[in-house]
Amino acid sequence: MSSQAGSSPQIAGPARVLVLGGGGREHALVWSLTREAEVEAVIVAPGSDAIGEEPKVRCVPGVSATDPAAVLALATAEDVDLVVVGPEAPLAAGVADVLEEAGVPTFGPIRSAARIEWSKAFCREVAAAAGVRMARGEAFWALEPALAYARELAAAPGARGAVVKADGLMAGKGVTVCDDFARAETALRALFAGAPAAAEAEAARLAGRPPVVVVEERLFGAEASLIALCDDHGALALPPARDHKRLLDDDRGPNTGGMGAYSPVPDLPESLCATLVDMIHVPILADLARRGAPFRGALYAGLMLTPEGPVLIECNARFGDPEVQALLPRLAVPLGPLLLGAALGDLAGAAAELGLVGRMLPTTGDAAVAIVLAAADYPETPRKGDLIGGLAEAARADATIFHAGTVRGADGQYRTNGGRVLSVVGLGSTLAAARASAEKAADKVTWEGMQRRHDIAARLPAVADAKAAAASPAPISAAGWEGGKLA
Repeated sequence: MSSQAGSSPQIAGPARVLVLGGGGREHALVWSLTREAEVEAVIVAPGSDAIGEEPKVRCVPGVSATDPAAVLALATAEDVDLVVVGPEAPLAAGVADVLEEAGVPTFGPIRSAARIEWSKAFCREVAAAAGVRMARGEAFWALEPALAYARELAAAPGARGAVVKADGLMAGKGVTVCDDFARAETALRALFAGAPAAAEAEAARLAGRPPVVVVEERLFGAEASLIALCDDHGALALPPARDHKRLLDDDRGPNTGGMGAYSPVPDLPESLCATLVDMIHVPILADLARRGAPFRGALYAGLMLTPEGPVLIECNARFGDPEVQALLPRLAVPLGPLLLGAALGDLAGAAAELGLVGRMLPTTGDAAVAIVLAAADYPETPRKGDLIGGLAEAARADATIFHAGTVRGADGQYRTNGGRVLSVVGLGSTLAAARASAEKAADKVTWEGMQRRHDIAARLPAVADAKAAAASPAPISAAGWEGGKLA
């Protein structure tokens, strides 16, 4: 679609919104919603000290986002028009189910649909039924067959290791990319520690209980994230983004929940993204609906851009973090009406009222780079309580700061209170300009043991700015695409 919204009158957005969560993703969502004129109040449970500083916001720290009864009571008492579920844990707890049964419009899928995130095996099952290509792989309930399969993958001609994925809710950190079989064996033995014996594992499989792990072939290429707002059957995508999972520069160190992101993605132009939504998101939505698990929320497709074309590597049932911190500042349309439209099952109607055409949300044309600042000893055992300096100076450096893991003390000073502590977001006419803005602001923030990468968006494909990326032909081979689906 065009990068400009149409001239149709704006749909009435939600006046009162309840946002569940309290991390960096939720801070970005609240930041975006409070800047819309139609939004009168945003209630956040449990929220955070920093989120509570945003205009129109009131945090309710005593309500757990994973307690369905408490969330419903709060939504009812506050007479909200919309509930937006941020993290994955409330979805797995069935919060959306309870809200929908009570007639509360909810942006966030019911538990049976959100399973596509917290069960890697279920994701593979749905993708296969929908005709969406994923890496070769299998699910396992017992250690020995998993080891044998990992050994087979690692020994295949041209192979360089395997990928081990825990089948469960792992807060984005349940995947181990293994360079060789030895690393895969270590990861598998750790995941199966305390798991049932082989006979019990077989009984669990026959009973339909979830597997312990999924083992997949290791794919090579650049990764990208494509997130779409969905309402059972329709999808409207945010611009693509690229996350950086490894802790250290040059993609070294352990996997994390994400150490930075940027958008646009020069090697994934919007023209191809619209096609991918039709080939990945829409078929997956159709298969979930067929299973009696209609999906209303943000469907995240993690892609590997291989020489043979994009391949789906995972699905999440919510906005990506830190991708959304880089994406929302780029949007040229209000988010609230679209979230409400999706929650009501009328995303198409909401898009039409905003004058939107096609599969992609319009952007301002700016590029964005988000740099994550992490606590000492993250991701293993993040240290808490370190005094954060330079926040005021960073804010004056023309960047936006989203708090993910902070707490404000009685002295008014912020301290670290989680693994990923802050996201510093810079905007610019090009990715290079956006990166310079983010780096300048991030350089002003300090605390003892702070960890960060200095190479977010530093090495880009040949096309390196938003306008050129939108205009360039797709550089990704379409080989292997058949019948409108990834073969």
